[in-house]
Amino acid sequence: MIDDVILSAASRSIPMRMGDYSLSKNEGTEQCITSAKAFPHPNYNSNTHDSDIMLLKLANPIHITEYVDYVNISTACPALGISCLVSGWGTTDSPEAKYPDILQCGTVKVLSDGECKKAYPGSITKNMLCAGVTEGGVDSCQGDSGGPLVCNGKLEGIVSWGMQVCGRKGKPGVYAKICKFTDWILKTIKDNSRT
Repeated sequence: MIDDVILSAASRSIPMRMGDYSLSKNEGTEQCITSAKAFPHPNYNSNTHDSDIMLLKLANPIHITEYVDYVNISTACPALGISCLVSGWGTTDSPEAKYPDILQCGTVKVLSDGECKKAYPGSITKNMLCAGVTEGGVDSCQGDSGGPLVCNGKLEGIVSWGMQVCGRKGKPGVYAKICKFTDWILKTIKDNSRT
């Protein structure tokens, strides 16, 4: 287990706050740790969002508690239709910027590459996956970028991009597909680990 590395989106610069639930209250479970070094994926393209993933080496290790724990990264791509949880403090009323005080969590399903490409013609690469709900209404949104998509206890995606109006029918959220980056993640950690 590695206690000084986290994954995020390369497009996102965020403070590292682990174990937080309410942004307005100090519950005593929070860990705020600065990043010592950022490793954006070398193929990250800010125009297309391709390879929108970054490894952050923390200045200090994370303390594993009841509120902060590891999540395994996936080595195999997720099964179509699998239910996943996406979480964050992104806006809950897009396109308005209405940010919640408490951590939000939603259940979405992994869609096929074909469904993803149909929703966003010409914009989806092999390094992306789409997840959403058929009828819309549940989605990641502005402010969630860099957050996790967890399926069956494994990190399958990192929130990357989507529509300006989130949760629209036929317009799922787009995530960096972890299974496409496993080798890079493991090599980057190994090459930059504490000795």
